[in-house]
Amino acid sequence: MRARMGRRAFLGAGALGGLGWTFLRNGSLAFGARANEKLNIAVIGAGGQGEGNAGNVASENIAALCDVDQQRCANTLRRFPNAKKFTDFRKLLEELQAKIDAVVVSTPDHTHAVAAVAAMQLGLHCYCEKPLNRTILEARTMRAVASSRKVVTQMGNQGSASEGLRRGVELAWGGAIGAIGEAHVWFGSGNSGAAAPKDTPPVPPTLEWDLWLGPATYKPYHPEYAPGRWRNWRHFGTGVLGDFGCHSINMAFRALRLDRLWSAPAGAAPAPVIRVEGEAAEINPDSYPRWCKVVYRFPARGDLPPARLTWYNGGPRPPEDLLPGRPLSEHGSALMGEKGVIFSDCPWNTRCALLPEKQFEGFDAPRTLPRSPGHHAEWIQACKGGPRPFSPFELGGPMTELLLLGHIAMIVGQPIEYDPVSGTIANSPEASRLLHREYREGWKL
Repeated sequence: MRARMGRRAFLGAGALGGLGWTFLRNGSLAFGARANEKLNIAVIGAGGQGEGNAGNVASENIAALCDVDQQRCANTLRRFPNAKKFTDFRKLLEELQAKIDAVVVSTPDHTHAVAAVAAMQLGLHCYCEKPLNRTILEARTMRAVASSRKVVTQMGNQGSASEGLRRGVELAWGGAIGAIGEAHVWFGSGNSGAAAPKDTPPVPPTLEWDLWLGPATYKPYHPEYAPGRWRNWRHFGTGVLGDFGCHSINMAFRALRLDRLWSAPAGAAPAPVIRVEGEAAEINPDSYPRWCKVVYRFPARGDLPPARLTWYNGGPRPPEDLLPGRPLSEHGSALMGEKGVIFSDCPWNTRCALLPEKQFEGFDAPRTLPRSPGHHAEWIQACKGGPRPFSPFELGGPMTELLLLGHIAMIVGQPIEYDPVSGTIANSPEASRLLHREYREGWKL
């Protein structure tokens, strides 16, 4: 085990040496054969999105596959016949911790944190699907463990690797539209707002239902939950706001440098309080609402002015005249500056435009951000000592926290005031109780 841990520490050292992106002129000279050595990767959650993620890291050695549904992951099992098979990731980590370097977590939201934290505690690098977690406490724990164990991490908001996202961010940072005091992000669809199903059909013979539930309190199996509809349910998912929010809010979160609020010195005066107000079509204890609107108000971040970000999905939309010379698209993100607008009509923020178009005709600005070899590829390179990934947990954690605060504000029905440094809500005991939920016996962070 000591030799394997030493290899992991060596492979990750280059990526963790600083907070910025750095590049080696010749990686092979710096790391020798180790830079070209394949990682031994365990894939936790190998069906659905996990099948795609496994394929995206198939340049490495897929050493183990873990899934609770043998039918759903059948294609992945066939593709990697030499991988060791598991249904319980806890057994996988116990048995193979000395033989693997990294994990890819693609389970439903409610098991992201327990799987990722268990792996990182062993010093394993971690790629985890978005949203990073199900609760605020989980987000903060994942970020803290990643930092303390010095592992390389990446959240699966794949648009981060795109030209459009990076171009939009560097245009904002470069002052193309002047100071940005307002942003709008909207997504066309919502959730069901429905009550939980009452019938109790039999569990499919290929599904380990108790393991699928993981840390969640017990509910009887229903196809409305598994395999693919769990995102609608508060018990397991994070709704459209959490799920697609990690894609659609990506450009605005980075452009406004909101991550600075989480890195303010402890005890700073005044505390960097985020004010959150939410409204919804309905508040159902079982499912997420058919539509919602959340308004976030941020204090100044260094030399950046206070800002407001409004999220809409499933019905409410920004003002129809928001975009100069353009109609509102079904999905979109708009950064409103003194001199113009940076707009993306794609929910993944993979393309962007400067508005009004005539005003910015022929406009160009320097490229100041590195371009990506691919979202999974940059994580793999970082695990081997290359540049730091663009969407590590230190950014993905706060982004997910911010989105989940919207759900809390909707539930309590009043504005909440959140201190991102301490992770506390100062003005509502009811909201504070929603920062986490108890786990079933046998499960822990």
